[in-house]
Amino acid sequence: METTDILRAAAFQSVTDVPYLWLIALFPFVGAAINGILGKKLQDAIGKKANHTIAIGAMLAAFAVACVAFVRLLGLPAGERTLRTDLFPMFEVGDFRVHFSFVMDQLSGTMALIITGIGTLIHIYSTGYMAEEKAYWRFFCYLNLFVFAMLLLVLGDTFVLMFFGWEGVGLCSYLLIGFWYQDFAKATAGMKAFVVNRVGDFAFVCGLFLLFWSVSAASTAVKADRVDDRGDRYAQVTRLDPAAEEPEPAGPAEVRLGGTVHFGELQQQLALTERAVDGTTTRPVVDRLLAMDIAGIPVVFLICLFFFVGATGKSAQIPLYVWLPDAMAGPTPVSALIHAATMVTAGVYMIARLNFLYFLSPGAMSIVAFVGAATSLFAATMALFQYDIKKVLAYSTVSQLGFMFIGVGVGAWWVGVFHLLTHACFKACLFLGSGSVIHGMHFLEHHGHGDGDHDDGPTPHSALRNAPDPHDPQDMRNMGGLASVMPKTRLTYLIACISIAGFPIAAGFYSKDEILWKAMSNGATLVPGWLIWAIGFLAAGCTAFYMFRSYYMTFHRREPTEDIRKHCHESPLNMTGVLWVLAVLAVVTGALGLPHYLGFHPIFEAWLEPVMANGPFREAEGVFSSHALEYALVFASIAIATAGFLLARYFYFDERRTAARMAALKARYDRVHELLYNKYWVDELYQATFVRGFKATARWLAWFDAHIIDWAVNFVGAVGRAAAWLGGFIDRMFVDGAVNGVAHGLLALGRQARRIQTGRINNYALGIAVGVVLLAILGHFAN
Repeated sequence: METTDILRAAAFQSVTDVPYLWLIALFPFVGAAINGILGKKLQDAIGKKANHTIAIGAMLAAFAVACVAFVRLLGLPAGERTLRTDLFPMFEVGDFRVHFSFVMDQLSGTMALIITGIGTLIHIYSTGYMAEEKAYWRFFCYLNLFVFAMLLLVLGDTFVLMFFGWEGVGLCSYLLIGFWYQDFAKATAGMKAFVVNRVGDFAFVCGLFLLFWSVSAASTAVKADRVDDRGDRYAQVTRLDPAAEEPEPAGPAEVRLGGTVHFGELQQQLALTERAVDGTTTRPVVDRLLAMDIAGIPVVFLICLFFFVGATGKSAQIPLYVWLPDAMAGPTPVSALIHAATMVTAGVYMIARLNFLYFLSPGAMSIVAFVGAATSLFAATMALFQYDIKKVLAYSTVSQLGFMFIGVGVGAWWVGVFHLLTHACFKACLFLGSGSVIHGMHFLEHHGHGDGDHDDGPTPHSALRNAPDPHDPQDMRNMGGLASVMPKTRLTYLIACISIAGFPIAAGFYSKDEILWKAMSNGATLVPGWLIWAIGFLAAGCTAFYMFRSYYMTFHRREPTEDIRKHCHESPLNMTGVLWVLAVLAVVTGALGLPHYLGFHPIFEAWLEPVMANGPFREAEGVFSSHALEYALVFASIAIATAGFLLARYFYFDERRTAARMAALKARYDRVHELLYNKYWVDELYQATFVRGFKATARWLAWFDAHIIDWAVNFVGAVGRAAAWLGGFIDRMFVDGAVNGVAHGLLALGRQARRIQTGRINNYALGIAVGVVLLAILGHFAN
């Protein structure tokens, strides 16, 4: 099947109207509203149970509706798996209309199950982890609100709803990361995440405006078959390919032309084809779109690049990844929800959703793949020698997101989404496992300052040789030997480590290995496949090392101290039960992607194929046509994961040998170790350039405002006051003076004339006589 046919099949799927999709997002919104408005009163009157019952009930209801919709999808034919709920028109300007609509297809259905399913587990876990929190109601209000925004993002049928959700998760992440806002460092971390994401969001908006303008211009040039009473222009789908022997794909009989923000309409316009009499096929909208450029740069490339910059903000890729490690200042369930299963994957989801657009720009896809590969290795090396257990997982998340971008960048859309799914399971398990450990080590804070400030921000140069903070429950140097006191947490953490490291018994192996294979064998991007593979391969080795390093430093390395034996204990069932569920998912979800070389056709690939236009992925010619190289790469992946595991065990399994071995390593590679420990001084570089530059600019603007703008305003005010005084003076002295002078003159004249009125007849007779004489004299001279 040709690519054009694949895109057409994906664009013209039949849609089934259902009335309940909006309920998936509504329930978390209602839960947030109840806890936001009445939460504190309920907490004070009934107890915290009321708050989490509302929040978890909302999540369970959303998950149940998502399951019902998903089952409905499964029951439909493969090419017709699209459900839609059209609620009402949001706004209308001319021929531009936006509807408030929800759509669930194979992609958004998968995302909805991840968000509501794992989100529910994290809500349940939070009842144990946040049990001592005073603002319990506020925490669950924010969690529900975040889930609502994330569901808007994935289920919305338009860019507008996606953007509402996009901004909503940004706002909620700010609220959740800075949940303990009384702590300045934590509040600053939330602000940092908010500001950095705004950079990406601005690029997202630029891409959206450019897309709307260019598609509107391209489709305007297409001759319409019908124009309705409202002026909308339509092209008939059936007439575009009259010579086709095969029937047209089921779907709409015509496509609306013009600027649009509806995903379906956009995809359909790009999929329109025309076949000339001589049999040649053209794409009326796409061909015009590809011919457009701005300053010599193709418009499609710019659109895809803008959207990708937006994705780097949400999904923490180079250069906008710096907010995510600091975001660990938030509560650990927040880290699991935002940084494992939902918000950080929004960029991957967006590119997968716009696969039909990225397919048109190999240059943009190449950038996506290369930036993803570079980020995966860059972040993995930064995680190698971190001591904060959540910081290790944070850099690991950045690295794993890089793997996802490799998948979507080389056009293997389903593989990127498959790694998103497996990552949501094993990384949520790891984050919540670290939370269980921190919960157990919490007693350290009571032995010290008790402020719980773990956000170290930019690491000072001297920190390399600093002793650990003995009161920090997140510092792995304070742990060790927890396997005997927290056996359930240890085992689930180990399972998740095996999965993310890429051993064949777990899900992470199948998704990561398939990404590496697609990277090597891809023939669609401008970057050599072997280069992307090599970078990802090294990142995979680093991943195995730092994950098992964290495992050995936390659970083994030495016998537990007396304080740990006395105070540390296994977490309650509402926390460990969730860990077990996620650990099982971190293994069994691999069955969805069992590869071709084992004789399977990946279930997940077949599931997403109708909407992901998987055809754009093209394998390079030659050796990639056989499985020989693929087997070799699989063994190489297992070998480097094993090497990472053995190195971590060699250095960190036994504390008695760790110090000597690490000292020898530092002595030999001191500068490299220092460079990695300090995370390449990227934070310092950002601080010295962007932060300091923006602060200097802000100070200069403040000075300019105070001394120039304010002076100008004051000068204009003074001139205005002087003009007003002068006007008043002229008014008083001349205008009012003239009027008043006339009035006073007339008044004086009247007073003088009043003396004539004496009331004596002889005076009047004298006056008449004088008047007669005067008239006679005047008459004489006049004649």
